[in-house]
Amino acid sequence: MKKTNIIIVGSGIAALQLARQLQNHFYVMIITKDKINSGNSYLAQGGIAAPLGLKDSVNAHFKDTLEAGRYHQDEDGVNQLIADGKRIVQSLVDEGAPFDRKEDGSLSLGMEGAHSAHRILHSGGDQTGKYLVKYLLKSLSMEKVEFIEGAMVYELVKDDNGHCCGVKTKDKNDLIRYYYASHVVLATGGIGGIYSSTSNHPAVTGDGMALAFLAGARLSDMEFIQFHPTLLWLEGKTCGLISEAVRGEGALLLNDKGERIMEGVDPQLELAPRHIVAERIYKERQRGREVYLDISRLEDFQGKFPSISTLCLNHNISIKDGMIPVSPGCHFMMGGVVTDHAGRTNIPGLYAIGEVACTGIHGANRLASNSLLEGLVYGERLGKFLIQKGVSPSPHFHSTSDQIKEGESLNIPFQSADIKEGMMNRVGIIRDEDGLLAHLKWLKAQPLTFHELLDFNSREEIHIYFMWIVSLLVTESALLRKESRGGHIRSDFPGEDNDQWLKRKMVLQNNDGRLRVEYHEQNETKIYA
Repeated sequence: MKKTNIIIVGSGIAALQLARQLQNHFYVMIITKDKINSGNSYLAQGGIAAPLGLKDSVNAHFKDTLEAGRYHQDEDGVNQLIADGKRIVQSLVDEGAPFDRKEDGSLSLGMEGAHSAHRILHSGGDQTGKYLVKYLLKSLSMEKVEFIEGAMVYELVKDDNGHCCGVKTKDKNDLIRYYYASHVVLATGGIGGIYSSTSNHPAVTGDGMALAFLAGARLSDMEFIQFHPTLLWLEGKTCGLISEAVRGEGALLLNDKGERIMEGVDPQLELAPRHIVAERIYKERQRGREVYLDISRLEDFQGKFPSISTLCLNHNISIKDGMIPVSPGCHFMMGGVVTDHAGRTNIPGLYAIGEVACTGIHGANRLASNSLLEGLVYGERLGKFLIQKGVSPSPHFHSTSDQIKEGESLNIPFQSADIKEGMMNRVGIIRDEDGLLAHLKWLKAQPLTFHELLDFNSREEIHIYFMWIVSLLVTESALLRKESRGGHIRSDFPGEDNDQWLKRKMVLQNNDGRLRVEYHEQNETKIYA
């Protein structure tokens, strides 16, 4: 058993930004399932969106975000995200963070899909996440911030009053350890790994959402999943992300007949919102056509996109030929654990920031490069809140969870690949009632419940169990929302139904082992943390 002031589960941009804010006030422990640099933040090729250009504005960025999210957002939250984000990013620039610059020394601001202005800051060309993670890590005090690597959190511990006060972990040898703190923060990222085609790190499979759900937290917008249009496609599988910035530089989307597939689909062509481009590529592939990114007109591709160039080289794709085969894959979860705009959940002592959280800022589809911005903003915001709130002088750590629970091992008669294929084929880019019902029936037929005792199960078994929970929540939500909006596309309900569904949210909660679904307007969830 080990005690600290604040536990952060996850090690991405949101987690590191939070630790950076807290380190001068508290002792912080960052627990990560793998290595520090194994998450989606480190892999992020895209940049950070911020309206720093002379001809740009907070209002323009605000409007682009609402349009991309199909007006499903909390508009006050979006406006504050962008205003705070502009200030925070400018502060990083002033500190000397390694953002790319032009020859004259000014910031190099890129263009991406659904943006009305050049406002994307990059580092190292297409290595923004890697550079930013390293920059934030260097700013942390090793005396105040402790990293626990290779530890999978499998249970949130609550005291007798229902206050979240710690976590239970298993290392790679399945040894159980307890960690306690006054505050527990989930910063575990998204769910891409529950799909067979994804841009995400394989370990990112929704652990934080499953943990929060089992503890009684509320989740929402689980049907809204963004599929990135352009993942490298080779021999029937996706092999890595091809950043939207490539299209921002002028790359075209062509089919194997040389036809531009976005003509007549959207006025922004290749730079339409991601859900529109992904749907178009998917339909083209359903017709039996291959789809390519034509990069032949781009100058100095290798210099601007070094990591993508290396990715192509490693898979024997010639950049000189100018044609990169692409296909969509799961990229970002707009939904998650319901929080307010400080990161508080409905469980006292439990917080969530970054992709694991559902704050209402992304709506039905996230605007490109708003994710790293979210991590920076909410990391700072929660930091300020916790500094003001303080920690308990002598926390009450006794809990009914502070013991090894006797129980049988999970009975899991399927593999993680079964969930991934089912999610991709039936709860993927385009959905319908028959497919959703079939997958939901398969999920519910498994001998699993929300009451499982996990102490005697292996990490791999718990990993698959968490995937099952998240898959069930996504599928249930996708079945219930009878319209198409943003990243949720129903072929049997092809249009937006604003009368019934605009800003209407389904809130899911574990109610003593049963799934409870409530319909809320924005901001109806009571926050306790």
